[in-house]
Amino acid sequence: MDKIEIFGGKPLVGTISISGAKNAALPIMAASLLTNNEIKLSNIPNLSDINSMLKLLKSLNSNICKKSEKVIIKSQKPKSNFASYELVRKMRASFLVLGPLLSRYGEAKVSLPGGCAIGARPIDIHLKSFEKMGVDFEIKDGYVIGKVKKNLKGAQISLPFKSVGATENLLMAATLAEGKTIIVNAAQEPEIIDLGRCLKLMGAKVSGLGTSKIIIRGVKKLMGCNYKIMPDRIEAGTYLFAILGCSGSVELVNLNNEVIQNLIDTFAQFKDLDLLKKDNTSIFVKSSKKIFESVNIKTLPFPGFPTDLQAQLSAVMTRAKGTSIIEESIFENRFMHIAELRRMGANILIKGSRVIIKGKKKIFGAQLMATDLRASSSLIIAGLMAEGKTTINRVYHLDRGYEKIEKKLSKCNANIKRIKG
Repeated sequence: MDKIEIFGGKPLVGTISISGAKNAALPIMAASLLTNNEIKLSNIPNLSDINSMLKLLKSLNSNICKKSEKVIIKSQKPKSNFASYELVRKMRASFLVLGPLLSRYGEAKVSLPGGCAIGARPIDIHLKSFEKMGVDFEIKDGYVIGKVKKNLKGAQISLPFKSVGATENLLMAATLAEGKTIIVNAAQEPEIIDLGRCLKLMGAKVSGLGTSKIIIRGVKKLMGCNYKIMPDRIEAGTYLFAILGCSGSVELVNLNNEVIQNLIDTFAQFKDLDLLKKDNTSIFVKSSKKIFESVNIKTLPFPGFPTDLQAQLSAVMTRAKGTSIIEESIFENRFMHIAELRRMGANILIKGSRVIIKGKKKIFGAQLMATDLRASSSLIIAGLMAEGKTTINRVYHLDRGYEKIEKKLSKCNANIKRIKG
């Protein structure tokens, strides 16, 4: 297996280009199953999760043409609406083919999903919601088997919590359902807005994107479209934390207005990080202080502080002045990076859903093990901040969500490289 090797202690200086958002690209790729016309997508990141989704779509009889950051997908009727365990086990977003398959073909057999082991993330919210639209389910031999008697029927569905995956699955399925579907307590993440905009270009009738109440009026047929995937706000946030922890000055490019504003709003609470919006596609980030202030933060659904940036924040706060308290309210098992940070000398205590971090002047390089996607990036940040050499093992997690992270950082003065396994 590949490893990442870092010699820390250097400020970051240069320019980093932000890739397309994985969490927007995956559901939009799944939405290609809703039409037999070509979906032409650009700004697609080169990630293992993207390749896994393409393999899954190919197994469902989609024609795929991929060149650089562009992908053309043309869906044809599958020989069987079957998403195998081998193709679904590595990535939870694979479960997003369920809605399109049920909506267009009336049946689906999809393996129970895999992905990062950061919590239960139950699928029952998906299944109970689809049952209200007329789907009968059984779970057999590790597979979800769904069938619709005739066509999906529009319904009012109140989600028990703001599930991103369930909102996306229902949004896609409802586009071809009979009548009107109302999703109440819908998730409001920008990636869902991106999915909705793509569906509207395909001919879907969707309103309420970005609010907690999304209304979809079903149509008989969707068309193809050309669509550019939004920039990855979590990747951008990860680099912002790296700059805060290491000091330096970096320009982040290939953003857009909405992502820029969200980042500025989210990071306004970090007083030691200066953000200047240069134009609609870039921000200049500067952090000159060697000692920065501690924070108290709770992860929340959008527009709150993202759970996908909690691990990165934890890494940075190991060297903050004072005591930081970070509460995780989304996933119950998202502190697996803490043990690795302790190996570097960090003073961290876990109390239930909170971590209490007493900042220290120094942390030290160590042999580390990545446990999931965002934990991997937190260990990268910690290694950049630490004295000495850090080696991060099992970085295949990193490759699921960060495109060429070691190359982007090495161009910004970081002493970091990948060692091939």
